[in-house]
Amino acid sequence: QVQLVESGGGSVRPGASLRLSCVPSGASFSKKCMGWFRQAPGKEREGVAAIWTAFGGAEYYAESVRRRFTISQDLATNTIFLQMNRLNPDDTAVYYCAADLRRGAICRDPRVADFQYWGQGTQVNVSS
Repeated sequence: QVQLVESGGGSVRPGASLRLSCVPSGASFSKKCMGWFRQAPGKEREGVAAIWTAFGGAEYYAESVRRRFTISQDLATNTIFLQMNRLNPDDTAVYYCAADLRRGAICRDPRVADFQYWGQGTQVNVSS
């Protein structure tokens, strides 16, 4: 079965950095879209970033994280990363890895409805 396992979350101070990892298994992840989402308490799940899983695959970012966060991939292992820099308290949330494995998978500004598979999430806390 498809599994997505996130890691790398933690508690940090404003201005710090974290790198999240997502290790997928159970399917072909080539030429699909992989995304990162987050959900803060009392808020809707929102898209953070997405990447097309091919060499040079396009990247997409929410405006709130653009220039601070970078999504990347290791095609040899299918691992997806999210480098988060200059974290602020508004970044506090559970971060989820997600996969669009449809035959006609697309990549764009990440939207919950585009993704079928989800990891369990990893907590990121940013506070003083």
